[in-house]
Amino acid sequence: MAEPRPAPASPADAPVVDVRDVSLVYAGDRGSAGLRALDHVRLSVAKGSFVSLIGPSGCGKSTLLRIVADLLAPTAGTVTVGGVAPKAARLARQIGFVFQDPALPEWRRILDNVVLPLELRGVDRAAREARGRELMRLVGLEGFERAWPRQLSGGMRQRAAIARALSTEPRVLLMDEPFGALDQITRDRLNMELAAIHEETGVTVLFVTHSIREAVLLSDKVVVMTPRPGRITRVIDVALARPRKLATRDDDAFQDLVREGNRELERGYADAL
Repeated sequence: MAEPRPAPASPADAPVVDVRDVSLVYAGDRGSAGLRALDHVRLSVAKGSFVSLIGPSGCGKSTLLRIVADLLAPTAGTVTVGGVAPKAARLARQIGFVFQDPALPEWRRILDNVVLPLELRGVDRAAREARGRELMRLVGLEGFERAWPRQLSGGMRQRAAIARALSTEPRVLLMDEPFGALDQITRDRLNMELAAIHEETGVTVLFVTHSIREAVLLSDKVVVMTPRPGRITRVIDVALARPRKLATRDDDAFQDLVREGNRELERGYADAL
């Protein structure tokens, strides 16, 4: 099979992810009315930015992420990634995806897990291992190349999953609550490591979280969604200086943004009643 052609470069001012009037309705059983998960969602994500999606459980955050990743097809509307359809971007390895569960095959050592996408792509062993070691240094796993997944903590396994998602140098990194199952200390540490990775690589990140504090700490923009059917009620600009630190959470500007996000979430609940 021929290697998929890379997704064409988009103009400098064009959004890397462009969601236009997207709706998704899950079909009902035996003629019953379907479940509307997303309703006329519009979102643009600029190159190199970090954008978080936040909202109540079931509001369609993960559904929207999966549409961008070409794991679901919208009922209506269009999505482009780097100027092409999600399927073309996926086949060109321009999309990296990090799930809440790192999903590292237990029979592969950590380095072999990290380079799995490159192995499937047909990259020779020496080149893919060199890339894998570089990424393991980036995510703070140097020295654990020969470890098995069961020998690592939850946070370390998630670092390996991030390295694996970055292995093909994707245009967009999609992250679906990657730290949701971790304790607060580990989550704080990985937040800072993710911020550093984002700044070093320049990858565009679309990040799903339930934590408004996490969203404000990491993001350039926080997208607030309503209870189902998911709509975007507000996009909050986060004009905090980078690089961010955990101490950023003590700043008055940070606290103001968190309160603003909470007000938007509460307004969404009230409007849904």
